[in-house]
Amino acid sequence: MKLRMAVVAALCIGLVCGITVTQGYAQAAKVTVLNPMGVPPPIKLKNRAPRLDAWDGKTIFLVSTGFPNSPEFMDVMMEWFKANHPKVNTVRVNTGMSYPLAANIKEQIKEKADAVFFGLGH
Repeated sequence: MKLRMAVVAALCIGLVCGITVTQGYAQAAKVTVLNPMGVPPPIKLKNRAPRLDAWDGKTIFLVSTGFPNSPEFMDVMMEWFKANHPKVNTVRVNTGMSYPLAANIKEQIKEKADAVFFGLGH
């Protein structure tokens, strides 16, 4: 019984001393925390590209970006253009999950495309 009381007393004294030491340390210590999100740059708004007045004779690029179901979606789009707009020239491009686009693909699009469809899948 005496041993049990001595252990409880020692634990209580240790607990009280530990709290006062911890409280004193917590008040003296300062911690600087940085936001990992950072500050995002301001957004520069851009106007949308103008709509095509007619599709006949235009070149449309169908770009598959490699997301799930994107290649299949572009195949369906290509068949739709062939069936509904036979005078539209469609060009199928597969980027294979590369983002941003490779420089040669960008140049092709800038030089030859009148419009671009990006297939994101899902």
